[in-house]
Amino acid sequence: MTLAAPTLAARASRWSQLWLGVACMVLIANLQYGWTLFVNPMSKTHGWSLSSIQVAFSIFIATETWLTPIQGWIVDKMGPRRGPPIMIGFGGLLVGVAWLINAYASTLAVLYVGAAISGTGAGAIYATCVGNAVKWFPDRRGLAVGMTAAGFGAGAALTVIPIRLMIEGLGYAGTFFWFGIGQGAVLLLIAPVMRGPLLDEMHATAPLKVQQSSHDSTPGEVLRSPIFWMLYVMLTGVSASGLIVTAQIAPIASDFGLSKQILIFGAAVLPVALVVDNIMNGLARPFFGWVSDHIGRENTMAIAFTLGGLSYLSLGHFGTHPWTFVLCAALIFFTWGEIFSLFPSTCTDHFGTKYATTNAMLLYTAKGTSALLVPLANLSKTSTGSWDAVFITAALVNFVVVLLALYVLKPARRRLMTA
Repeated sequence: MTLAAPTLAARASRWSQLWLGVACMVLIANLQYGWTLFVNPMSKTHGWSLSSIQVAFSIFIATETWLTPIQGWIVDKMGPRRGPPIMIGFGGLLVGVAWLINAYASTLAVLYVGAAISGTGAGAIYATCVGNAVKWFPDRRGLAVGMTAAGFGAGAALTVIPIRLMIEGLGYAGTFFWFGIGQGAVLLLIAPVMRGPLLDEMHATAPLKVQQSSHDSTPGEVLRSPIFWMLYVMLTGVSASGLIVTAQIAPIASDFGLSKQILIFGAAVLPVALVVDNIMNGLARPFFGWVSDHIGRENTMAIAFTLGGLSYLSLGHFGTHPWTFVLCAALIFFTWGEIFSLFPSTCTDHFGTKYATTNAMLLYTAKGTSALLVPLANLSKTSTGSWDAVFITAALVNFVVVLLALYVLKPARRRLMTA
């Protein structure tokens, strides 16, 4: 299959749109990846249990994912000129409002409302930016989606230390307040210049190394496809393992006796780990996306998730020492973050581009499903007294997904694409 090289104007437009999308993702990154810094301060201030606070995290993930098919459909329906700016603006407004709610939340119920609103806003931005990436870059889809998703994965690395210092100086409520205003304002400034590719704006490139369907499947056709549900199961399993560590990295470090231990240049283990983790999480997305553009999505999944399973086992066995904790946690994030480039790319390769935003977001709801499993990690740790069972389960899930990718998904897709 070949596509024509995009015109000079289209080439400039698609790269500028890609970088704007990355910027939007950076601005919403700490809604998820900086959350762990707020957990213990909220618990100490209000006496809330960690498990009850983490319900808010699950609500955020659920609304940030399960509503994206609707938001993606609106973007597709409104078209490339109106859909992206309206949805980015809507999301930016909600993100700002939600963090202000978090700042003043004095009950868990209000905290949960803030989580639902922030999740809805973040999902609107996420859906729009990922949808733009898969549409603008049919020839470099894995790389483009990976770069976009990297903004969400690594963006928090820019704010982890400022957030931690602000929490120490202003308290967690003041930090929520000022970051909410700042993030919302910048997103509202970016929104008007966002757009998708116009009809026939992208003209043909070199032969594609990854097979892509010429049929644009409707969302209804996608939901009736066994391939979609196979991808859904795989994404749910791997996503759950990574989200558990994302949400629990601070409590894990605390239980290992490492959270306040000085590691290097006066910095403690936990903040260093958080910065490194976010960077590795972000790097994984364009790196494995680029690899998948050359060797195929399923082959890349097998490599990444095998390494991921080994990383969870390594954290359980070797993570009680400061440097090995940072290293093992970094490997987990590096072999987990790529799901947000590999799965949307695979979905669009198989189901086409016309409804790509909606279809990719239907698959993305698997992240919301996996979020329901996050509190189970706390229950397991409480009942067993250690994190061992959590790490072993996460490793086994990754290994099972490797087998599904190579021996179920890959041959099934090959049969359907050549039929």
